[in-house]
Amino acid sequence: MLRDPRYTWARQLAALGVLLAVWELAGRAGMLNPLYVPSPSKIGAALVELFADGRIWPHLDATFSAALGGLAVGIVVGIVLGVLAALVPFIAELLEPVMTVLNAIPRVILAPLFVIWLGIGLASKVALSFILVAVLIFFTVFTGIRQVDRRLVERVVTLGGDRWALVRHVYLPSVTAWVLGNLKIAVGFAFTGACVGEFVAATRGLGSFAQSTYNAALMFALILLILAVVLVIFGVAARLEKYLLRWNRA
Repeated sequence: MLRDPRYTWARQLAALGVLLAVWELAGRAGMLNPLYVPSPSKIGAALVELFADGRIWPHLDATFSAALGGLAVGIVVGIVLGVLAALVPFIAELLEPVMTVLNAIPRVILAPLFVIWLGIGLASKVALSFILVAVLIFFTVFTGIRQVDRRLVERVVTLGGDRWALVRHVYLPSVTAWVLGNLKIAVGFAFTGACVGEFVAATRGLGSFAQSTYNAALMFALILLILAVVLVIFGVAARLEKYLLRWNRA
């Protein structure tokens, strides 16, 4: 069992349990300052309190709506633009410099501009999450198509395949693998965009809520909430990847 890959999850849970136990014991022994590093029990109590009084729901709704909305739109737009740029040289000449510039700068600094342009509501947070995800997915798709084996493309063309056949049988499988491989990064970017936008200016959202409390236990509880949702998304993505790339294991 110690080395059996089937029990990896059990070993991971055991390691997490040991870490939490040591953390809790260190806190109870006074080795950790609860003002900065609260014990797991205090974090759990803060989490229960958040849901007990119901004040967390509007903030959860705002953050998850912004992050998931920006993630969905960013993936779709990034894929479309990446495919067009990879297949149409003229579009690549226009898009690649713009995306390169956006990729070169820390895109979170655009948060104040989006607040000025779109206000402090949901739109500015969706926009920031979108720009973070779209640039990543664009380069993922663009690079994935550009790095397809040219010999495979030539064989499909030799056998009479048109551009649609290339997209369906060559480019799409390659791009799917690349996009799913970078989905975890995209999810992190989406939540980064939403929370940073809320820190800059917002009336609702986990970023603005945490900023107004200055409570370490509450901050850890909010991080735990986001982590739980992200892990669920990762699980769904892993199952989707396994299904869509089943041909690669044949």
